[in-house]
Amino acid sequence: MKHLNRRHFLKSAAIGLSALPATRGLGLAPGADDPLGVRGSFPVTDELAYLNSASVGPLSIPVRDALHAYADEKMRRRNTSAGREAIASARTRFARLFGTEEDEVAFLYATSGAENIIASALDWQAGDNVVVDELHFVTTFVLYRELERRHGIELRIIPSRDGVVRVDDFAEHTDGRTRLISVAWVSNRNGFRYDLPPLADLAHAHGAYLYADAIQAWGTFPTNLHEEKVDFACGNGYKWLHADFGCAPFYVRAEHLEWMTADRHGHSQVAETLPGHRFRLKTSAAKLEYANPAYGPVSAMAAALEFLEGVGPDRIAGHVQGLAGELRSGAEALGMQLFTPPDNPSAIVSFYHGLDHERLARALDDEGVAITFQEDGRLLRAAVGMFNNRSDVDRLLGVLAGMV
Repeated sequence: MKHLNRRHFLKSAAIGLSALPATRGLGLAPGADDPLGVRGSFPVTDELAYLNSASVGPLSIPVRDALHAYADEKMRRRNTSAGREAIASARTRFARLFGTEEDEVAFLYATSGAENIIASALDWQAGDNVVVDELHFVTTFVLYRELERRHGIELRIIPSRDGVVRVDDFAEHTDGRTRLISVAWVSNRNGFRYDLPPLADLAHAHGAYLYADAIQAWGTFPTNLHEEKVDFACGNGYKWLHADFGCAPFYVRAEHLEWMTADRHGHSQVAETLPGHRFRLKTSAAKLEYANPAYGPVSAMAAALEFLEGVGPDRIAGHVQGLAGELRSGAEALGMQLFTPPDNPSAIVSFYHGLDHERLARALDDEGVAITFQEDGRLLRAAVGMFNNRSDVDRLLGVLAGMV
């Protein structure tokens, strides 16, 4: 790598950034310290250049306050219906934000619960196959390897090329025995974002379904799940929604609710109690909620969705994708090997830094820069959130520039 000291890099970066147009739709000048007007709601920005929401998104003050309010209500027992009100609010807000009907939304405890429910509901036959790719999250591989062992299905794993997996790659592996195509809508490994409608068309042409793990997607760009054509999608709240662990919105397209069965059963599925200890069960996606929800995380989810709605998904997408693009360009200028493909509309940037991992980790910690290392420390993953600004990106690039 050519030598470029930190001071010279930051000076050059500042000159380059000043020539860029304002982030589309924000109406703010380049270099504004708080383009979305949210940094004051995220105290993490007081201490860190926190570029790690792909791991765990920090809570905002309104969400923290909602958790406090829930705990206070539970402690004092003044409003025993607060939890039920929170889940109704969260369901309504999620449906409005993500283009679904409320009856299509269930709240699970974890993202992995959704794919397990789908796998349990399908009538597998030996020789059936599931098509995934290597950019998926580890849970998917664990699940379908177990189904291989138990049911004799085939797990087909597509390799990526230059950090990308194309629809044509899926087409080469999909046939009449394919029951499910499963993707991480936005890959946790490099941020590659899939265009879901062509994948859905491919799956449906073969009589299969499309599932999208949306944990790295919810909250980073606007979407209408009906228009995406995806059959199922799920993602927990603790990353880009800036809610908490324990509440994972699960979207089930309405046409599948009749055959979709729960993988376990309990009192929360009861719609009507009948004589003789018999029951009429719910028919909406809520039939997948078998037990009491985690009311604290649900309260956080309701508040987080309200906050997200107030900021605006379009504004968030323009901001985070713009900064991610600048980070990608800066890393490339330093000679880093990019794993994230160019012109990728997501908030994640991954690259092989080629530096001493432990030394780099110490330098980032000293500068208050939070990121994630993967692949035994060789791969650096940075994630740009709604609260980040160019100063945060410059702090990361400055550390790298000082070590190349």
